[in-house]
Amino acid sequence: MPLTLVIGNKNYSSWSFRPWIAMKIAGIPFAEELVPFETPEFRERVTGRLGGKVPVLLDGDVQIWESLAIIEYLAETFPAAGLWPKDKATRAHARAIANEMHAGFGPLRGHLPMNFSRPVRKRALTPEVEANVARIEAIFAECRQRYGGPFLCGAFSAADAMYAPVVSRLHTYDVAVSAGTRASMHAMMALPAWQEWWAAARKETWVFAEDEVDWPNVLRMV
Repeated sequence: MPLTLVIGNKNYSSWSFRPWIAMKIAGIPFAEELVPFETPEFRERVTGRLGGKVPVLLDGDVQIWESLAIIEYLAETFPAAGLWPKDKATRAHARAIANEMHAGFGPLRGHLPMNFSRPVRKRALTPEVEANVARIEAIFAECRQRYGGPFLCGAFSAADAMYAPVVSRLHTYDVAVSAGTRASMHAMMALPAWQEWWAAARKETWVFAEDEVDWPNVLRMV
């Protein structure tokens, strides 16, 4: 039985984006089931039977939620896929920054929600969001210094998957970043998997008002 990844709207669901892009780039075959937020289908399928959250990975009778837990399950199930770096020290570093993303950066998440359909346009940052951006830039800079790029640990890994929605946020809200960070963003955004998700997100017509922030719904470009 093939794996099934249950996801929310591609335009908004940053947590769904993480395992999706990891699986695509690792070449792990899966079926995709998109359940739109705030619909009867979501309430029946996700809230009613899958614990109330997306993404959820279904592998036969096994059900895994939370993006990082899904990625760890996939890394164990498909060791040849290379989701984590082979070198022990590099792998530990990748896991540390992935966990930091999973647990932190709340101000940035709330102030700059992922929204692929929003026209690129600046939004004023709070001091807390500026601090989050500075920390992300420091992570990117340290990784470039250690591993040389183009991705966080050299080759694409699960750590990059965890930061993929952040790249989207920095781009969408035209956040001022260093040339090095911009180069890392461009490498991520050039990936065919990124382009596939982006194109699908732009075609969606569902509007999740909570994540539209300062852009009127009537002007959304879908």
